[in-house]
Amino acid sequence: MNPLNSPIEVGIRALVLLVECFPDSLDVAQLVYLDHAMVHSGHHDGGPPSLHPELPIGPGELGMRRHLIDQGLAVLMRADLAEMLATERGLVYSATDKATSFLDVFEAPYVGQLRERAAWTTSILEIDEADVRDGMNQITRNWIDGRSVEASGYWKGTAP
Repeated sequence: MNPLNSPIEVGIRALVLLVECFPDSLDVAQLVYLDHAMVHSGHHDGGPPSLHPELPIGPGELGMRRHLIDQGLAVLMRADLAEMLATERGLVYSATDKATSFLDVFEAPYVGQLRERAAWTTSILEIDEADVRDGMNQITRNWIDGRSVEASGYWKGTAP
């Protein structure tokens, strides 16, 4: 098993986001968008350094991330750390009451950095359905156009 971007690692990242947003719940598209923003936080002026390096696959990373988040959520639900809820918005995910205690056990600096970036990311990004769709489209357009994410302004609806 590849330790990088395994269902367990991606599940932990999703759990960090779910805990940060609690009691609100997130759908898969929101988790994909926030996960991308969290690990590539250095793309935003004034943001903390990115946790992951840039990959040449660009928007393909978003498609792969969706699959990995689905797998990570399955791990979280089996461990009773997250739950899936059927709402008028569709299927959404929420942290359970065990999630924060579980994350508190980790001593790895990476998890601490994830938690810091999750707090930062959720404080600067709008995450309603339209904003998530627009943000993902902007990431793809910028990659195709060869523009940097910072220059695009996709972070807070400041896209040209």
